[in-house]
Amino acid sequence: MMKSTPEGARDYLIPSRVHQGKFYALPQSPQIYKQLLMIAGYDRYIQLARCFRDEDLRADRQPEFTQIDLEMSFVDAEDIQECVEGFIKRVFHEVMGVDIPLPLPRITFADAVNRFGTDKPDTRFGFEIQDITDNVKDIDFVVFKNAIEDGGSVRAINVKNGASVYTRKEIDKLVDHAKGIGAKGLAYIRWAGEPNCSFKKFLKDGELEKICSAMNAKDGDLILICADKTKTVLSTLGAIRLICGKRLDVIDENKYNFLWITEMPFFEYDEDNNTWVAAHHPFTMPMEECIEYLDSNPANVRAKAWDLVLNGTELSSGSMRITDFELQQRMFEALGMTDEEIEAKFGFLVDAYRYAAPPHGGMGIGLDRLAMIMCKSDSLRDVTAFPKVQNASELMSECPSEVDKTNLDVLGISVIKKESE
Repeated sequence: MMKSTPEGARDYLIPSRVHQGKFYALPQSPQIYKQLLMIAGYDRYIQLARCFRDEDLRADRQPEFTQIDLEMSFVDAEDIQECVEGFIKRVFHEVMGVDIPLPLPRITFADAVNRFGTDKPDTRFGFEIQDITDNVKDIDFVVFKNAIEDGGSVRAINVKNGASVYTRKEIDKLVDHAKGIGAKGLAYIRWAGEPNCSFKKFLKDGELEKICSAMNAKDGDLILICADKTKTVLSTLGAIRLICGKRLDVIDENKYNFLWITEMPFFEYDEDNNTWVAAHHPFTMPMEECIEYLDSNPANVRAKAWDLVLNGTELSSGSMRITDFELQQRMFEALGMTDEEIEAKFGFLVDAYRYAAPPHGGMGIGLDRLAMIMCKSDSLRDVTAFPKVQNASELMSECPSEVDKTNLDVLGISVIKKESE
């Protein structure tokens, strides 16, 4: 049990009987404590840490999970990644009889999103996203023209040998799926004997051939095109790419493609509140060349942070930590925190930094997700004893459950139930 601090997800809170009106939080991670250990002189730390996050569940997420958690002083990102690579190589060799070649490949966040539409790409197959904006900018097709004029882009994937699998009816299902995840739709070129294009009536001589050439398309291929805001285009094609990969059965289930994703964005834009928020915990170190943009251009700030991805699943996140007191203060201020909020939420850590801190960093590997993939399972529930289901309830004991009024009175809590709509 620890102090509730902002770390990205909602805390599970525990009311205090002794200090009524105050709450402990179950740790989302041991982040703050392990940094304090580094400052105190414990230059190596590792443990199996139980973590808790109040998030909506999905196949690879449970509210309680275990991290292989580590932190080191006087290291850089490469030292930490090399340490984890050694662990990965050994565990896959001894448990699975699989040899993982080292060093693991590395690509930047921007490269991953532009090529695969996601920061956790499955690289066991192709169908990579390509930007064809320049190739279609002169086509008199309003869908493309509007997207480009609004600052968006036109991008596509080439589903090799997809024309024989995807009939017009099957393509319509993909279009519906694209609309369901935020896109306006999909255009397509289905090459079965000859290219059949969904926007053919808008094309002049040679324009269809120009697109096919840019996409390296051949007879038998299916080109799927999305035009919209670039963020929407990339996420849509990333999702469609996975669907097509599974549909064509081109994903080798006996292959383990690890990948480091580096140079993560430092901030992300919250469109609901029209503000920039931290993409990581607020102690993540920005890259030196980006520090000057902290106040003026948050979109241009990249973090000394990285993810370890396996077959399209994020296994781990890590980063170097801020160790300069003034830079940490700037980071809090960039997130819109007042001096009073900083003191209330992180005063104990800020005070520790005043005494100087060694350069340090670390990461936590998701033990449950690692076990899930090694067991060739699609759900964490298959490798978790008494797992929570979709609505975060546990079926065996039927928790969460109501607590009698006597126990609530001791804690100074009264429950007000919302009326059902």
